[in-house]
Amino acid sequence: MIKRQLVMAICLIWTIAVTAQQKKEDLKPGMWNASIQRNDGKQIPFVIDLQYEQQQLFAYILNGQEKIKTEKIVFTGDSAIMRLPVFESYFRIRKTGTGSLTGVWVSGATDGEILFPFSAQPAGRHVATIPANASGNIQGKWSIEFTRPNQTKRPAIGSFTQKDNKVSGSILTPSSDYRYLEGTISKDSIIFSTFDGSHAFLFEARIDGDKMTGTYYSGAKGKENWVAERNAQAALPLPANPVTEVKKTNEAKLNFSFKNIDGNTVSINDARYKGKVVIIQIMGSWCPNCMDETAFLSEYYRKNKDRGIEIIALGYELSTDESRSVQSLKKFQQKFNVPYEMLNTGVRASDPEKAEKTIPQVTALKNFPTTIFVDKEGKIAAIKTNFYGPAAKEYHTKFKEDFDATIDKLLSK
Repeated sequence: MIKRQLVMAICLIWTIAVTAQQKKEDLKPGMWNASIQRNDGKQIPFVIDLQYEQQQLFAYILNGQEKIKTEKIVFTGDSAIMRLPVFESYFRIRKTGTGSLTGVWVSGATDGEILFPFSAQPAGRHVATIPANASGNIQGKWSIEFTRPNQTKRPAIGSFTQKDNKVSGSILTPSSDYRYLEGTISKDSIIFSTFDGSHAFLFEARIDGDKMTGTYYSGAKGKENWVAERNAQAALPLPANPVTEVKKTNEAKLNFSFKNIDGNTVSINDARYKGKVVIIQIMGSWCPNCMDETAFLSEYYRKNKDRGIEIIALGYELSTDESRSVQSLKKFQQKFNVPYEMLNTGVRASDPEKAEKTIPQVTALKNFPTTIFVDKEGKIAAIKTNFYGPAAKEYHTKFKEDFDATIDKLLSK
């Protein structure tokens, strides 16, 4: 409630302070170096490419190798509204007299919306480009350890490509990847970041030969120290205990019914799923890695549905507001032309009892996305709690190979 009041107050101040009407002509096509500002003043950089298409103005968020096309930019009063194609995420922007853009990035949250100050200037490829020689080189694979504020540790690996002082790549944890990272090296200092409409990450570090030491900033307040060591054989550790598994006290057979995004009730027991291998996608429309998995699963289903497989997505959203959740899931469905059922569980992703409330046959759901494989008899055959998208390169290839092997095995029975 407090955050919603804060949003309303900021927007009211904005309306009073700005009297000029924002016009389409004020936003010039081309590249803009942009950034959003955290509470501590740290800037998370990214690039916007404004383009006219059939006399309509659109923007592309350039996120590493990814180009995220926004919805058509809408001009209203003193502002231009730029909405992301998925996620509860949009920009409210205006042009200043200096030729710059200012405004806010509004990001959906469990209890309302969070606002980040936003600014942009016409420029080149990445706001972090610093015209300096790179004395450090991070090409290759790295073992990484993050230290949380409570001093607990978590492992990861980094895989980076460097050309001159430009860096790209990704960081992988035991459950997922940080998607597309991009940045620059200035002498022995490195800065790289990602922004995809949900993820807003900034990494800073000092390079000392085969070691790096730095700070990782996430969203509005997240902050962790991290260290890395070059290691061509770096590998992700397996969790000490299964993240999600079938409860031993229950029969390994799912039994659920939820409404789909059209308001119709769909059950795992419907005739459509009888005698088939069924993939249950545990996801949320707020989850960037779920975006990559949805793209993968949509393509996979189109190519393999005639083999006797089905897919059901179970959505765990930011709130229990049905209208809000369905609207967000529909954006996912439209963006990726999802050909399988997407169901709204009505349970928050942050609810610690979400498994018990929706699929009580399994233990706690901790990772998004999680994939549950159901055999032809309707029993849970496997649960995978990690997913690596295309930014993870060889790990994405390995993921697809393991996925294919699991499906082939279940179809052969």
